[in-house]
Amino acid sequence: DEDEVKRNWEKLKLKEKGEKSSVLQGVPSSLPALVKAVRMQDKVRGVGFDFANKKDVWTKVKEELAEFEAEVAVDDKEKMEAEFGDLLFSLVNYSRHININPEDALERTNKKFRKRFQAMENLIHADHKSLSDMNLEEMDVYWETVKKQMKS
Repeated sequence: DEDEVKRNWEKLKLKEKGEKSSVLQGVPSSLPALVKAVRMQDKVRGVGFDFANKKDVWTKVKEELAEFEAEVAVDDKEKMEAEFGDLLFSLVNYSRHININPEDALERTNKKFRKRFQAMENLIHADHKSLSDMNLEEMDVYWETVKKQMKS
């Protein structure tokens, strides 16, 4: 199947370049972090370094979330950032296992958020109010109204 062909291809390339060469050598450092994570995971999957199934990956996501939460409780910014990175990396891995492109998913959410926030601003302005004069609870009433209206 396609996955086996990719695995064999990565293994052949590694043998051709020599065992001292890295599987990750072909992943440019200049890529955006999210794209780079996808590419690195694809590369290592090609040589068999991957979870057996999506359930195992989800277990890893939950483990990374717990580690992140523990660092948040301690409030160590450096360790929080490291654990947050691990959590994101695990989520990218899970997205690959369920055939979702994480870049597309995040961009979809960005667009949805922009649309909802701008609709919320329009409602607030229509009521002759200003965001800068409102607290979060007041804004949240408008936010929930917009979410109900848009439903996506």
